[in-house]
Amino acid sequence: MIVCSCNVFSDRQVLDAIAGSSQGMRTPGEVYRCLGCSPQCGRCARTIRALMDQAQAHGCGQCAEDCAVAGLTGLVAAE
Repeated sequence: MIVCSCNVFSDRQVLDAIAGSSQGMRTPGEVYRCLGCSPQCGRCARTIRALMDQAQAHGCGQCAEDCAVAGLTGLVAAE
């Protein structure tokens, strides 16, 4: 699903950026920077925040590959 139509990035790209962050991301602005862009209209910030909260709540990136949440989000534990 496209999250940001101004910068054209998807939920998958946001989740990959969150999972790939070694220090953890705390703000949507950090996600924008990681994806090499900046907010334009800002309508996607809430969706980015929701994805960040979802990933944090489920500890995504830390669970096994067969985790139901990992299957839905595409995130799997680092090998």
